[in-house]
Amino acid sequence: MNIMASQPRRLESYVGGAWVAGAKEGMSLLDASTGAPVASIDSSGIDFKQTLAHGRDKGGPALRSMSFHERAAMLKALGQALLERKEEFYALSTATGATRADSWVDIEGGIGTLLSYASKGRRELPNARVLLDGDVEQLSKDQSFSAQHILSPLQGVAVHINAFNFPCWGMLEKVAPTLLAGVPTIVKPASQTAYLTELMVRRIIETGLLPEGALQLVCGSVGDLLDHVEGQDVVTFTGSAATGRRLKMHKAIIENSVRFTMEADSLNAAVLGLDAAPGTEEFDLFVKEVAREMTVKAGQKCTAIRRVIAPRAYSEALIGALNDRLGKTAIGNPSDETVRMGPLASLDQREEVRARIRDLSADAEIVGGDPDNPSIMSGDASAGAFLNPVLLYCDKPGSARAVHDVEAFGPVSTVMPYDTAEEAVDLARRGKGSLVASVFTNDPQFAEDVVLGLAPFHGRVMIGNRASAKSSTGHGSPLPGLVHGGPGRAGGGEELGGIRGVKHYMQRTAVQGTPRLLSAVTGRWMDGADARTDSEHPFRKSLAELRIGDQLITATRTVTLDDIEHFASFTGDTFYAHMDEEAAKANPFFEGRVAHGYLIVSFAAGLFVDPAPGPVLANYGVDNLRFLTPVNPGDTLEVQLTCKEINPRINAEHGEVRWDCKVTNQLDAVVAQYDVLTMVAKTRE
Repeated sequence: MNIMASQPRRLESYVGGAWVAGAKEGMSLLDASTGAPVASIDSSGIDFKQTLAHGRDKGGPALRSMSFHERAAMLKALGQALLERKEEFYALSTATGATRADSWVDIEGGIGTLLSYASKGRRELPNARVLLDGDVEQLSKDQSFSAQHILSPLQGVAVHINAFNFPCWGMLEKVAPTLLAGVPTIVKPASQTAYLTELMVRRIIETGLLPEGALQLVCGSVGDLLDHVEGQDVVTFTGSAATGRRLKMHKAIIENSVRFTMEADSLNAAVLGLDAAPGTEEFDLFVKEVAREMTVKAGQKCTAIRRVIAPRAYSEALIGALNDRLGKTAIGNPSDETVRMGPLASLDQREEVRARIRDLSADAEIVGGDPDNPSIMSGDASAGAFLNPVLLYCDKPGSARAVHDVEAFGPVSTVMPYDTAEEAVDLARRGKGSLVASVFTNDPQFAEDVVLGLAPFHGRVMIGNRASAKSSTGHGSPLPGLVHGGPGRAGGGEELGGIRGVKHYMQRTAVQGTPRLLSAVTGRWMDGADARTDSEHPFRKSLAELRIGDQLITATRTVTLDDIEHFASFTGDTFYAHMDEEAAKANPFFEGRVAHGYLIVSFAAGLFVDPAPGPVLANYGVDNLRFLTPVNPGDTLEVQLTCKEINPRINAEHGEVRWDCKVTNQLDAVVAQYDVLTMVAKTRE
């Protein structure tokens, strides 16, 4: 099929393993700049109950049979394949009203999120199908009964209902953690820009990288799909608060306690610090950031700055600087390379924004831009959904309502003055919960006061100043490793946040039992579980031979005063507790001079290391090191080293092994305990 054909085409849904068109001709989707038809959309005739069943029965088992690392490798290959096809996505993206820069955020930003989760999956998750959550909870003194929290993939389907503004990123930022968790997904893009989502899903399916049923697409209405969701399913929604509340109250979602995540309207604020007077670097950075957030994607971003909170004394200068910068923004057809801001997504969307500007005018006056008479350099002003940036000013925001309640989802912001830091915080909080706020200041005290005041009401707070200007990702950029979401009005949901986002699609379960059986369930050795000692040192075993619970009990070594003094002289660590008998005795934790903690670790390594080359290739770290009992001259140390966890790497000839290392003294008291991390070859040479 020629996706870029000049004739408008009927979008298809990908359900049940096949591409299907709706039973009707459907709604016509228009180019945002020219008004020319791009596609038509309809989903009538789809059996949505069967669509859910296909994901549960086909996609779910296939994904759950893979380890986290295998799923991460799948995401990496998918991201690379999409990058190879990116120019095709850019070409179609102009129809949405997006400039090349806007499309970069959507297309390559989305693919980058996919690749970021692939990387995090390989680096931060085990090569296993179960994720451990926290430490072992010992429930008995004799270690016969313990508990471990685990996270396992939900066995339903994640239904992602997305907004029109980011047809690629909006899909991929949800799909990436979902698939990494091992849960299949159904994507429902907003109709207006669904043609770009459909193109990307086509290319994804064509790669053959995903198991059948792992990803399905619905172009058009979801019909009765939500009637059939069950307790193992997840529904996420990005869009208006009114629609989100209606979906959240759906009978099946309530009765089946279906997990529901919403990202809704957000009146994000940017606060200019009291120290950031005109002429300071922070003032200039603030002007640049507000103007950028008003014009990127024509202000159609859930993270865009809607409320500009500035010291009253600087407001006039700020308005002048913003109008000067906004007035230089080239507006027109995004296919024109000189254009810096395209149209809104549709004529209906433009009328919606104009209506909201009229609502805001109840509290504020327009001080920049004319919403009714767009001035453009290319495109069709009558057929295209063009709107110049509009700046408003509310002189008394403390007594106003509309500026804190109404969101104009376009290139519209309202400047509102404040006199004290407390007043600035109060104004930002009146948004009733937002995705993000930013604070531009070079004053540490102002930053502390305002950020801590804003944090409970926001999912993210960005501090901008001269030191971070070159590296800052900006107010409006959700990042894969940071949470995206917000309380209250913003929907109360949370997405992304690195591996936190993966856990949203998993069930946390507390598993209780004997350590031996818990170890079998979790794939990790714990105290009280079976251990095996044999004549061969465990460091002589490759990954193919090594087993969880393989253990070494070492010979012993007695610590002398000469050892302590030599270590102090050699390292330069002459802390009094190691060198001064009287001072050490005065310390309530010691009875006299004690050995250095790192001397104990070094002696332990000398006791358990096998010196011959391979299969252990390298020691790459120590985790959770704790010193539990002081070691005095004359104490004798012994080490118990146990293979705790094995993580083979995909597409490599080695893997990571985690060893439980327990150092005890002659009284069997634990003096140090930690995990040793090594790289081990998969096979012996």
